[in-house]
Amino acid sequence: MKKKKQSNLSVLMGYAKGHRFFTYAALVLSAVSGVISLFPFIFIWRIIKEAMEVAPNFGNATDMVKNGWLAVAFSLAYIVVYFGALICSHVAAFRVQRNIQGKVLDHISTLPIGEIGEFGSGRLRSIVLESSAATETYLAHQLPDMVQAIMTPLAMVVMLFVFDWRLGLVSLLPVALGIAAIFPMAGPRMKDDVKNYQDAIGEMNNEAVEYVRGIPVVKTFNQSVFSFKRFSAAIAKYGKYCVDYTRVCRKYMIMSITAINSVVCFLAAFALIIDGVGLTDGPFIINLLFYIVFTPIISTSFTKIIFMSENGILVNDALRRIDGVLSAEPLKEAKNPQKPDGYAVEFKDVSFRYKDGTTDAIDGVSFAVPENGLFALVGPSGGGKSTIASLLARFYDVKSGSVRIGGTDIRDMSVKELRDTVSYVFQDSRIFRGTIADNVRLADPKASDGEVTEALKKAQCSEIIDKFDDGINTVLGTKGTYLSGGEIQRIAIARCFLKDSKIVILDEATAYADPENEKLVQAAFAELAKGRTVIMIAHRLSTVRNADRILVVKEGRVVEEGSHETLAKKGGVYGKMWENYQKSVAWKVGR
Repeated sequence: MKKKKQSNLSVLMGYAKGHRFFTYAALVLSAVSGVISLFPFIFIWRIIKEAMEVAPNFGNATDMVKNGWLAVAFSLAYIVVYFGALICSHVAAFRVQRNIQGKVLDHISTLPIGEIGEFGSGRLRSIVLESSAATETYLAHQLPDMVQAIMTPLAMVVMLFVFDWRLGLVSLLPVALGIAAIFPMAGPRMKDDVKNYQDAIGEMNNEAVEYVRGIPVVKTFNQSVFSFKRFSAAIAKYGKYCVDYTRVCRKYMIMSITAINSVVCFLAAFALIIDGVGLTDGPFIINLLFYIVFTPIISTSFTKIIFMSENGILVNDALRRIDGVLSAEPLKEAKNPQKPDGYAVEFKDVSFRYKDGTTDAIDGVSFAVPENGLFALVGPSGGGKSTIASLLARFYDVKSGSVRIGGTDIRDMSVKELRDTVSYVFQDSRIFRGTIADNVRLADPKASDGEVTEALKKAQCSEIIDKFDDGINTVLGTKGTYLSGGEIQRIAIARCFLKDSKIVILDEATAYADPENEKLVQAAFAELAKGRTVIMIAHRLSTVRNADRILVVKEGRVVEEGSHETLAKKGGVYGKMWENYQKSVAWKVGR
């Protein structure tokens, strides 16, 4: 049997937990306030009615002051009750937003890093912040307004027919026309429109993040935004969608708003039509004035009702995106975790294909790396080096075959055990706003200042610390100190020393280093390799010349392996790469 889909409110109340009572209280108070909001109009009409009945002897009016104060009292009562509804709705809404963000962030922390990369940092940021904010707006404002928008017209319809059913029907006619006019825009197609709009925003956010990361390259080569075609295309797509959708909606909105705001015109026309029948006596005129005073509420209520469906679709889309993250499979924990017997690395007939790939990125790869020492992965770009490293760190799970550490399949190790065993230094390592010590302590939050200082010293960071008055307590990042690419890499290596993992993966760790920094990074590598298995990915062959073993990866396979001297003499793939590297080093700009 197909499982019944939960309503948006039911889903949100699941996040509210013990605070759901506040939401229900908000709905009740909002409904009551909707009814109370009508009473001031009744008392204002009673003042007008009495004034017309006693005119011109206004001294005979006995209830005008009382009705005036009652109108004020009910207005204040409406404000107090509605304010109470908003207080209750906000208490629940803030808790729901916090719980959603906490649950999504907790779930993201359990996902394979490769899965997180496929979502995209911009899209995830949008989901965590904007989609959760949409649920807060819905619960805190839109839902109470929705209840009030429904309750007010229901009570209003009763009143419209109490005084004169003919005028009541005339007052509702523009409402029917307004609904008919706006239905093509706010009907079933809105669900697809909202989805397309949110998709366009998500894509633009994602490309914006990538563009910002590439600004140094844009600045260096004096390129415009159009150097990043995907970002430019995402902006253009979003802009075109908004303009096209606005143009489509324009005529429907004009017709709907015109119709709904023409209630007085309909009433006046009706009064003129029946005037010839002789029905425009005193009581009729008084009732007509009531409708003229009262019916402006219709415009306000109808506007809220128009956007009720849109609000529901927006929060439904937000929940769909949140569920998209929560439904992603977390990294599977082993049922009976095993510990590795040593730290030798072995790939056995490993194949892997990315989610949107058409061919295997790694195809039947097998190799063994003994414990301890420095080992390198080299080869043409796109050959599969980083994929192999990602599989060893279990950023993804293999499609077939197995990756083993100390004879144990990494899928049979606990996630914590694997994380403690393997450290990864990325090509573009990042620092966070905080002190140098805070950034290093990401590897071990309980580490003392002495342990942090020792790790920085081993990573050749002493001169970084010495040049700042605050030493390891120097603040980095926003409104703080900024480091060069090579200095950031050494901070990242210091994390590895502090973590003290037995296997370290270095993915193009010297890519952004200048000659001076590269020398220091290489010295840090030499220290790091002591008593550890270090696997280095490199294009700059000078950095791997002294590796104990070099694995040459091409088109998803290990095609050669051996020492630098052996592979250079062999004249194969590595031999050609080494020959080309030497030519590039020797190349000079001619006069």
